[in-house]
Amino acid sequence: MIENGAVFPLFYLPPVDYFTKLNAFKPHIVLEVEEHFPKQTYRNRTNIYSPDGPLSLTVPVSKGSKNHTKTKDVKISYDFKWQRLHWLSLSACYRSSAFFEYYEDDFAPFYEKNFTYLVDYNREQLELLLRLLKIKIPLQFTETYEAAYPNLTDLRSTMSPKIEPDVEQKAYFQVFEERQGFLKNLSIVDLLFNQGPQALNYL
Repeated sequence: MIENGAVFPLFYLPPVDYFTKLNAFKPHIVLEVEEHFPKQTYRNRTNIYSPDGPLSLTVPVSKGSKNHTKTKDVKISYDFKWQRLHWLSLSACYRSSAFFEYYEDDFAPFYEKNFTYLVDYNREQLELLLRLLKIKIPLQFTETYEAAYPNLTDLRSTMSPKIEPDVEQKAYFQVFEERQGFLKNLSIVDLLFNQGPQALNYL
């Protein structure tokens, strides 16, 4: 196991703060996949900027995926067409941003192809995001669940939709900021679609 790094949860289109921390701890990162799946977290939800303010998008998980299911075993539910809803929402919110069309073809497959496990979906998206942001991190995953990591900074429960991020975020241009002002710590795609290749400099 690596030392002097950090253990991260695996999120769906993670918030900006997540990548700020990834960039700070790289390359000594390990991703948690053995924990019991906690509900109502960024593991299966993300926040984007809509004309009406923050919009939460949630990836539904199968009904057996309760608190005693390991994260790596949580299955995505396709009982309703959530992929279509998410893609329509992303398109509607960011079509007029400077870089949505530049990245559109990279993200579209995630809303067309079915993934069985949430962890695979999130991992492949994270790999794409790191590539687009030009952040080089070898992805390592937990092999057993550990309640504590003496040699690692434990970030598994520090980033939550219910907790204000502990970092200051400088404002960058957002499509609907004239309506609601600058909204901080939205999904990384908000930064990417608005700032494009400058996103890494921002982080």
